[in-house]
Amino acid sequence: MATMDRRAFLGRTAAFAGAGLFSSTALETLLNRQALAGGHRLRAHEYGNLYATPDLTTGRNLLKLPSGFSYRTFGAIGSTMSDGNITPLALDGMAAFPHPTDSNLIRLIRNHEDRNGTNNPSNRVTAAEAPFIYDPSAGGGCSTLDYDPRDGCRLVRDFVSLKGTIINCAGGYSLDYRHWLTGEEVVNVRNNRRHGYVFPVAVTRESGEMPSGAPILPMGRFAHEAVATDQRNGIVYETEDAGAGFGSGFYRYIPVDPYDLYKGGTLQMLGIAGRPGADLRQGQGVGHALPVAWFTINTPDTNSTNNNQAGSVFRQGFDQGGARFNRLEGIWWDGEDSMFFASTSGGDVKSTMTPAADGYRPGFGQIWQYRATGTTMELVLVYESDGTDALDSPDNLCVSPRGGLILCEDDATNDSDLHPDSTANVTNVNRLVGFARDGRVFDFALNILNNGELAGATFSPDGQILFVNMLGSGTGSVRPYTGVEGMTFAITGPWEDGPL
Repeated sequence: MATMDRRAFLGRTAAFAGAGLFSSTALETLLNRQALAGGHRLRAHEYGNLYATPDLTTGRNLLKLPSGFSYRTFGAIGSTMSDGNITPLALDGMAAFPHPTDSNLIRLIRNHEDRNGTNNPSNRVTAAEAPFIYDPSAGGGCSTLDYDPRDGCRLVRDFVSLKGTIINCAGGYSLDYRHWLTGEEVVNVRNNRRHGYVFPVAVTRESGEMPSGAPILPMGRFAHEAVATDQRNGIVYETEDAGAGFGSGFYRYIPVDPYDLYKGGTLQMLGIAGRPGADLRQGQGVGHALPVAWFTINTPDTNSTNNNQAGSVFRQGFDQGGARFNRLEGIWWDGEDSMFFASTSGGDVKSTMTPAADGYRPGFGQIWQYRATGTTMELVLVYESDGTDALDSPDNLCVSPRGGLILCEDDATNDSDLHPDSTANVTNVNRLVGFARDGRVFDFALNILNNGELAGATFSPDGQILFVNMLGSGTGSVRPYTGVEGMTFAITGPWEDGPL
C-alpha cells in the first residue's frame, strides 16, 4: 500500500472537488441533463456494465461490479473475533484510519445498529465489564478491525471497542481523525440511562481497553445519524433522523476545545435566512444557493423524547426559525469548504408510502451541499431523485478520492424496484450509486445476495480500497455465521477509469 496520511488524502480530494464537484458549471450541466432526459436519470455505467463477481475469500457471487473490480469479505456477523467476542449484528456506519502503530495496516471502526432491546442484545456485557459500561443492557456499540492490504489481503485482528450504547447507526471523523464519533439513532431511557447521544471511540483504543464511553452531552440529545468535522476549524456537523414525522434538523457543534468535545460548546440548528421554518423536504430547486442562518439550542441535553415535543432539540431550533428536512442520514466533509449530506425521503416525486402525521408523503431522496467559505454560508440542493430507477433512499455516503460521491442505498420505500442487474432471489434491491462531478448518477455495485442495505462506505487512507458493509439483521440472536448475514467488503479496481 502506498503510504498517504488521511490529511493528504483529503487534500487530494479537495483538489478534485475544488476543480469541479458541484461547481456552478457542474450544476448547469446537471440541470441540462435532467431537462434533456425529461426528468429521468441517464442510465450510465461510468465504469461499464455490472457483472456477478466472486468473493476472493469464499468464491461466492455476492455483488455485481464493473469489469476489473474485485473484492474480499471479512468480519462477518456471527464470526468469532480476536478478543473472543462474537461479531455483533447490524454492520452500519464505518470509517477507515491509518493504523496508529503499524503503517502496513488499515484500521476500520464500525458501528453495530443493534435494535434488540434489553432481552436479546447481540453485544453482551460480562459481569466484570458491567461497572465500566455506560448501559450494560444495551446491545449496540462499535468494533475495530485491522486489515492488511498487502499481498494476500487479510483481516489481522478484530475486537469490540465500544459497548453500552443503542442503535449505533452512523458517525464520523473527529478533528485530526483521532476518534470515530458514533451516534445513537434513538431518544429513550433504558436501565435508568438516557440515550440519544454521540460517543467517541479513540483510534488508539486496543482490545480489552473498555472505558465507559461517556456521552458527549453538549452535542445534543436527539436521534443522531452521522457527523462530519470540518478539519479546518473543528466544527462538527450533525444530521438527525427522527423518522417520517414532523421533521429533522441539520446541526453544528462549535466546541470550546475542538480536541476535547466534552468541554462544552454551542449547538446550533440550520435555517434559511429570511425564511423562518423553511420546509426543505419538497418544493426546492436543484442548484439554487440558499443563504444560511444558525439558531442556538439553549438546552442540548433535553428531557424530551419526541421530536415534535416542546423542548426537544429540534423544536428549540425550529421554533426560532430553523429549517426542517425529512430523515437526514449520511454526511461527509469534502476536504475543502463544504459538507455533503443525504435526506433519505426528501423530494417532489413521491413514493407510495403512507404520509406522515403532518401529511408529508416521503420522496425518493435528496443530496444537499452546505458551503462555508469565509463569512459566506449557503445551502444547495445538488440532486433529487425522481424514482426507484435513479436512487431509492440514500443513506450513508462518502466523498471519493476523485471528488465524486458514493451513495449507499437503503431501499426504504414500498415501491417496486425491479432492476435489470438483479437476481431472482433479490426483490428489494440495494446498490452503491455513484455521483459524478458533473451530476451524472450511475450504478457502481449491486447486492445480489440478499435484500440488505449496503452501508458505511469509506476509502482507505491511500484511496485505493473502498470498504463497505452489508448490514445484515438488526434484531434476533447472533448465531454462528451462516453465509447470508452481514459482512465487510474490501473492493479494489481501476478507480482511475471513472469519477470515483
